[in-house]
Amino acid sequence: VQLQASGGGLVQAGDSLRLSCEYSRRTFNMGWFRQAPGKEREFVSAIDWSSSNTYYADSVKGRFTISRDNAKNTVYLQMNSLKPEDTAVYYCAADPFYTGSYGDEYDYWGHGTQVTVSS
Repeated sequence: VQLQASGGGLVQAGDSLRLSCEYSRRTFNMGWFRQAPGKEREFVSAIDWSSSNTYYADSVKGRFTISRDNAKNTVYLQMNSLKPEDTAVYYCAADPFYTGSYGDEYDYWGHGTQVTVSS
């Protein structure tokens, strides 16, 4: 199983970014997590394989939107109204059975993509 996240960058507060993660199996449930320097990994958002259910951390609700295109084997994280506290390395994760906020439940992880938001 291969996961490849991309789309990170350096932006200013209030800007938008869209992260992408390509996956090798379209039946996987997908999640986004992030880790800021000196902090533990935290859940950002998740989506099941059929896009029937989506989940968000309270800190990103109303600003971030997760979606997927199984025809392209890609999951997206649209991030709007970015804040400096969103600065982190963002990781995508996949699992055939689990969708949710517990990172340890995901079996597969991709390399991260850096998001830096300046004030």
